Amino acid sequence: QVQLVESGGGLVQAGGSLRLSCAASGRSLSSYTMGWFRQAPGKEREFVAAMAWSSGSTSYADSVKGRFTISRDNAKNTVFLQMNSLKPEDTAVYYCATKGVRGIFYSPSNYESWGQGTQVTVSS
Repeated sequence: QVQLVESGGGLVQAGGSLRLSCAASGRSLSSYTMGWFRQAPGKEREFVAAMAWSSGSTSYADSVKGRFTISRDNAKNTVFLQMNSLKPEDTAVYYCATKGVRGIFYSPSNYESWGQGTQVTVSS
């Protein structure tokens, strides 16, 4: 089982930037997929971005494409989500998650391990 700890959330004005981190422990991530999801109050958890750890292949939700970037630090077993040009509609709790299979997966139900979440609030 992989343990995940997110950090980096906070309050930012519209147009600003934040970088979220997700530190993984417990297993090598070489055969894993890493995903970022978010959940706003009263809404379902939605896909934001994903990366196949071994290949570095990435995918993004249309709503964040061109503004958010997922990346990884192999040595630190950490995945990042760089969020630029933030909008009030990006306000949500952001979660990282892993799936122990290579590939890109979009549904929260595909993922096996989850972090505790970090709040991102974008003010207008």
